[in-house]
Amino acid sequence: MQRRSFLRSTMTVAMASALFHRDGLAAFRQAPAAPPDVAALRGDGGQVALKGGEIKDLRDAVRGRVLLADSDGYETARQVLNPSIDKRPALIVQATGVEDVRQAVMFGHAHALLTAVKCGGHSSSGASTCNGGLMIDLSPMRAVRVDAARRRVWASGGTLLGLIDHECAPYELATTMGTVSHTGVGGLTTGGGFGRLARRFGLALDNVTAVEVVAADGRLYRADATDHQDLYWGVRGGGGNFGVVTGFEFELHPMQRTVVAGSLTFPGARVRDMFSLLDDYAPQAPDMLQIDWGYLQPPGNAPRLCGIDVCFSGPEADAERALAPLRKLGTPLDDSIKRRSYLAVQKAGDATDPRARGSYLKSGFIKGCPPALVDALVGGFEGAPERVTMVFGQQAGGAISRIPVDATAFPNRTPDYNLLANVGWPMGTDGAPHMAWARSYWAALEPHTAGFYVNEAADGTAVNGNYGSNYARLVEIKNRYDPTNLFRLNANVRPTTAPSA
Repeated sequence: MQRRSFLRSTMTVAMASALFHRDGLAAFRQAPAAPPDVAALRGDGGQVALKGGEIKDLRDAVRGRVLLADSDGYETARQVLNPSIDKRPALIVQATGVEDVRQAVMFGHAHALLTAVKCGGHSSSGASTCNGGLMIDLSPMRAVRVDAARRRVWASGGTLLGLIDHECAPYELATTMGTVSHTGVGGLTTGGGFGRLARRFGLALDNVTAVEVVAADGRLYRADATDHQDLYWGVRGGGGNFGVVTGFEFELHPMQRTVVAGSLTFPGARVRDMFSLLDDYAPQAPDMLQIDWGYLQPPGNAPRLCGIDVCFSGPEADAERALAPLRKLGTPLDDSIKRRSYLAVQKAGDATDPRARGSYLKSGFIKGCPPALVDALVGGFEGAPERVTMVFGQQAGGAISRIPVDATAFPNRTPDYNLLANVGWPMGTDGAPHMAWARSYWAALEPHTAGFYVNEAADGTAVNGNYGSNYARLVEIKNRYDPTNLFRLNANVRPTTAPSA
């Protein structure tokens, strides 16, 4: 009897449980209500109302988060490295993989949204964010896979360059990356990719052997020297014009884990001597030596400084011979050149508190440092009590210059330096006068430049002239993969199949 009673009670509980799961728990687990409608901006500047149901459908379609202005995490996700860029996207998709990117791109395309793509958030012009549009945030997509036998490394689209450096180091392999470890690989590589190894191994984009790209219609392409050769060519230098690059494969090169690197710092009064020496030696320096220069006015009443920053990546026994001509400048205020870990050198320029200062940057390519340019650089240079004022040159040449102009979309193969003028000011103070001064200063420098680095280009720059003979081919590729100009927040190649707005 007890056994039968137990069985009856067990069946009763089981039936009740089943009914609860069928009715009560199912009701309890109903999907959350759709968010409210959201006002957004199209790429052409017009307005569109995104229906709450459509946003819910997007949320259901992705694994990552879809953030609105009132979502937890929105305020952090919308930020970029330069805190003076303060934009508020209508929605942010934090993509966890290729399918999330596809869904976000198709959503943006369907509504013709103003669309920005953020990787490391280093775009000085703020092109990786937008007001009122869609931000596709690739930061959750950070992964690296090294194939030492093939000398290849695969990086997902949101990866920061320091991760590639780090994972390749145990194999004593390397490829050209930038000079700040928290830079996003995607923006760096699609626009160019200058770095401490570029004169030896070429730009970052010169080492790309394959890419995966989500085009404006949501289609995923794998492009390399065999398949979709036009897209492979265009992505290497055409910036983000053709889609979202969700993966890169790079060629790796044998290189020891240590380099000889550091800086020679001199009083600002020696700046003309520095330029004279560099004009004599830099063009004939070995490819394994990277020589950058800078002229700096710190804030307050601190004295001006000038200096040379070097990285010799060849055999250590050859380093002093390569550096000897630079030491002719005499005894520096500081000499930090020594044997170092390459990984440590790559992190040396990282911003420890990147949100503390606003900044404004202008750039262009130059051939050497001729007297007229030096007069403009030095004569117009001004400090301010609360401002950091800096002009610096990132050396090119070497392997970069030996690649034909039409081999990739990147056209600027012959300059000696990428010239950059930068001002920084404490957040909470007015940046307008500092930006105005920088524009005025740059107006005197710009006539001495030829072309510009698209990774630092602001909206409205003359893209056609910069790409020169490569521009017509870029337009053809744009017409094929982004005919409605969904991806316009860049040094924009405008399709001829869409309105110019």
